[in-house]
Amino acid sequence: MQALAIRDTARVELMPANPSRNVKSRIRDFEKYQDGQGRPWHSPDLNGWALELLGRGMAPKSVKSYLGTIRGAYRKLDKNALRTVLYSVAPEDATASDRKALVDEVLTRLGNATDPKQCNVKTPTVQDRPDSDQVRLTKAQASALIAAPGVDTIKGLRDTALIALMLCTGLRMGEAAALDVGDLRQSLGGELALHVRHGKGDKSRLIPFGDLDWVLAIVDKWLQAAGIESGPVFRGLYKGGALRPGRLSVRAIEYLVGAYPVAVNGAAVTVRPHDLRRTYARRCHEARLDLVALQQNLGHSDTKTTLKYIGVLSAETRRPPAIYSYDLGALAGAPERLAGV
Repeated sequence: MQALAIRDTARVELMPANPSRNVKSRIRDFEKYQDGQGRPWHSPDLNGWALELLGRGMAPKSVKSYLGTIRGAYRKLDKNALRTVLYSVAPEDATASDRKALVDEVLTRLGNATDPKQCNVKTPTVQDRPDSDQVRLTKAQASALIAAPGVDTIKGLRDTALIALMLCTGLRMGEAAALDVGDLRQSLGGELALHVRHGKGDKSRLIPFGDLDWVLAIVDKWLQAAGIESGPVFRGLYKGGALRPGRLSVRAIEYLVGAYPVAVNGAAVTVRPHDLRRTYARRCHEARLDLVALQQNLGHSDTKTTLKYIGVLSAETRRPPAIYSYDLGALAGAPERLAGV
């Protein structure tokens, strides 16, 4: 058999039908890399491609996603069509048995080259992430953010109510957008609670207000001023201040929260809606709210996710108690200088 003597006179189209923009871009980029390396389609160099992407400064997690796109494209190729193409470009003087053996060998090597085990980009595990990466407001910063919009205008009142409610309940911005008036005052075990009817994964949950029920006074004031008695709690406003009928979009909430920078270490920092959720997690944890209770309030399926939201605790919080002791008086009998030193 002529080992891998494939005549590269035919190409196989990796691009699937109706690809998304990301898939199309990734496959075209990979094909350009392959051409630059002088490698045929049936001999993909995913290890080299991974190093190329890492060299561009791409994060390992993103590189893994890019490689997954290419592997997926190869997996979706029709195996019978591949065999037909490979048979057609095998050496013309090869016997039928040699032709079959050659095609089998090429397909085996192609499978090996696209096996995830052959190119496993490691994503670094991060235990501690600095607060600069993900904002978690202090109590003073959160209070300043709630006060920032003011309550002298209808817009300021709405923004104050929204920001305060997200900080006091840990709502996702999509959940805040979906709130209706009837969700504000529900009961859980006799406790006043907020009803999230459709959380992530379409999971319904109730979030007790506890000592943060003062936030309802702000929300009530907004509803009264806007003349809202039912339907969506948070709605858009026309330029003149008149109320729009539809609820705020997720994008609108993102812009709304970001419009009120907070001073963090002397610099103005733009706050994102998810930062309010992280702040709720951190502040509740430091107030000694049970971890499982916090997990259920946030709607997480695992406490590991909740711990990520809590984030890096302060050195004071992580300061270990006196779990051991030693009689330092025993050192009085220790030699000033050890023998042989």
